[in-house]
Amino acid sequence: MTDDTQIPQPAAPSGNQKRKMRSASRLYAVQALFQMEAAGQTVDKVIHEFEEHRFGATYEGDEMAEGDFDLFRKTMRDAVNWQAKIDQMTDRALVAKWPIARIDPTLRALFRAAGAEMIEGVAPPKVVIVEYVDVTKAFFPETKEPKFVNAVLDHMAREAKPEAF
Repeated sequence: MTDDTQIPQPAAPSGNQKRKMRSASRLYAVQALFQMEAAGQTVDKVIHEFEEHRFGATYEGDEMAEGDFDLFRKTMRDAVNWQAKIDQMTDRALVAKWPIARIDPTLRALFRAAGAEMIEGVAPPKVVIVEYVDVTKAFFPETKEPKFVNAVLDHMAREAKPEAF
């Protein structure tokens, strides 16, 4: 005898939930790239740690957002694989007196994540810029960094995908 009862499946994320998951993945990618540089960890180790311990975790009563695993993994791997090209693009977008090695490590991680999406990602460059400016606001509230990041990312996007402008 077979049991024909269906086990309820979780609903697929709505369009708005998917957007929030992509946004969370971008924030996590910046954090993970920062951690890789600060702690000298490998990309695979950091991806595993974030997916196991950060996505959807609860810290001191605050629930972390679920992320888009595929976008997170792709952004991380592309940022590592294309780091030299991304850093060169970033250097060209920065004022000559401020090479990427001299900027804040959080911003360096942010430019690498955004650059990875601009080179290899599917999101339009203008979406990437808006998303990473929002990430900047999370790290640097009430400062001038978001305007600075917007200008640098705009320059990088025009170099990476000039046809989009």
